[in-house]
Amino acid sequence: MNTDVKIRYSDKELEEFRVLIEEKIDKAKKDLELIKSSYMNDGNNGTDDTSPTFKAFEEGSETMSKEANTALAIRQEKFIRDLKNALVRIENKTYGVCRVTGKLINKERLKLVPHATLSIEAKNMQA
Repeated sequence: MNTDVKIRYSDKELEEFRVLIEEKIDKAKKDLELIKSSYMNDGNNGTDDTSPTFKAFEEGSETMSKEANTALAIRQEKFIRDLKNALVRIENKTYGVCRVTGKLINKERLKLVPHATLSIEAKNMQA
């Protein structure tokens, strides 16, 4: 029986991931604030004195941009929630374990997608 098979990442590795995830959460929160502030400041771009046709176009584009910003903000909030859930998995020492196969998720994948809960193998099974 092979005892070299790792069933979880070491505490040292988990700590490295925790630092990476906390940095990503900080950046994601700043990005969310930017999205929200641009949404709040969308109201008046100083076009009151422009021609009526341009004004109508501007209002249409303003609605699109508010919808796009809202969608962005929702995605960003979900990303932050997923990252915070990853921190919980680090605390539980289950971080990096595929929830389908039970195998360790590749370290490079976790660096790119730190909130991943599926290995590439499991993700491909879903497709």
